[in-house]
Amino acid sequence: MPGPDEDVPASPAPDTALSAVPPPAPAPDAGPASPGEAAPAPAPGLAAQARALAAGEVTSRALTERALARIDATQTTLNAFRIVRHEAALAEADAADARLAAGERAPLLGVPVAVKDDTDVAGEPTAFGCPGDFTPKTADAEAVRRLRAAGAVLVGKTNTPELGQWPFTEGPAFGATRNPWDLAYAPGGSSGGSAAAVAAGLVGGALGSDGAGSVRIPSAWTHLVGIKPQRGRISSWPDPEAFHGITVHGTLARTVADAALLLQAASGSTAGDLHRPPPVDVVAAAGREPGRLRIALSFATAFTGTPKELDPVVRARVSDLAERLAALGHEVVPVDPPYGLIGATFVPRATAGVRAWTRRVPDRALLDPRTRGVARTGGLLGGPALRLARAAEEPLRRRVGAVFRRHDVVLAPTTATPPPRIGDFDGLSGWRTDRRMIAHCPYAWPWNVLGWPGVNVPAGFTDGGLPLGAQLLGPAGSEPLLVSLAAQLEADRRWYERWPSPVHGAGAGAGAAAG
Repeated sequence: MPGPDEDVPASPAPDTALSAVPPPAPAPDAGPASPGEAAPAPAPGLAAQARALAAGEVTSRALTERALARIDATQTTLNAFRIVRHEAALAEADAADARLAAGERAPLLGVPVAVKDDTDVAGEPTAFGCPGDFTPKTADAEAVRRLRAAGAVLVGKTNTPELGQWPFTEGPAFGATRNPWDLAYAPGGSSGGSAAAVAAGLVGGALGSDGAGSVRIPSAWTHLVGIKPQRGRISSWPDPEAFHGITVHGTLARTVADAALLLQAASGSTAGDLHRPPPVDVVAAAGREPGRLRIALSFATAFTGTPKELDPVVRARVSDLAERLAALGHEVVPVDPPYGLIGATFVPRATAGVRAWTRRVPDRALLDPRTRGVARTGGLLGGPALRLARAAEEPLRRRVGAVFRRHDVVLAPTTATPPPRIGDFDGLSGWRTDRRMIAHCPYAWPWNVLGWPGVNVPAGFTDGGLPLGAQLLGPAGSEPLLVSLAAQLEADRRWYERWPSPVHGAGAGAGAAAG
């Protein structure tokens, strides 16, 4: 992680200045903007804000007020946040300004960011998408502590479905979080609130978590870069590991450099962590050419015993990306990882993790019936089946990892389909929810079993303007290589130039270009 006196990384050209950002309108306490009213301008990137703060071009209080204004102006439509920390965030911003005035420097000093509501923030409850009256936490999670040490201002906690189970972000506890590219569609899940907040420009970056694609899927469906790092790269403390090792924290941003900056700021281990990989420098990697790589293009999915079919538009966009990689000098060949029966090891870990988390909720009767059903399954699979699942992890790494004997990176779709509509999963039984969820998202979860890193990159749009994504997947510790390759693609594709329409009323549309 860069130290207090080190420079923050460069950002792509569109984020190099803050001078074009107008003052906030409305003010943080003025309520949401009405249809037709100009929404506050979107947030510049994290690195651009950090540079401007260090140069004295803007104050943290001004940036934080603008972020809060954007959140308030969209909360009744986009609904990205479960908790908005108006007073606390402004106090943190004032403290950051004092540190900056005293000459202190840190990678994110004074920059507003958001975290998913599965992560402890001192003074706030951690409801993880569940209904009920949760007691505020007395201490920060280790990842949040590290973000604070890097100087970040925490503006709020973003929405997530109950216990992060689904690729949609809807529930009785908070309503529906919507996709800024088209409010009729879901932003994905389970880091859907973080994705919506970044894609709409409410904040420059956000922390999420990924247990079956929950950073990569919403990043794909909202036109973002989403990094799922190596297991343990970002501490899971106060839990030694999350969901029996399948879930990790990750980052979402509009550019590779910003996602890498946030990842590096949050990274690091503490004494209680079960997984403590050696550190890597992803910030440096974002500014480095990857060299000529051998890339395996894979459209195969692991066996699940449920129907699933790759949408032709997704195949076409991922194929286009493969062609661009070949044009950039890489060798791209069709090769599928040998997944075997990896799914049999995922279910016990996921369901046992849900069961353990349900013990933390104040009233289990308020949970979705599907959540209670998963918890019952977790009770059945939480003994010998769970132990066998964990024992199978290393043999699976050797089996799947065979693809990396001849190839450096796997390129695959992030999802099989475009985003679903809001409400598409309403009223379904647990089994029907699982079948439909797998049909949408069969590509991401195997890398959670393996604990290896993956990066979602924007892959284009449907004809209707809905975003799609592709995954760059690597073996253990390969974040620098994946980030470097993603940055090369970003320089070629310039996906950060395209924004959704302003989200401040029913007229928000799909796929508007920004200039």
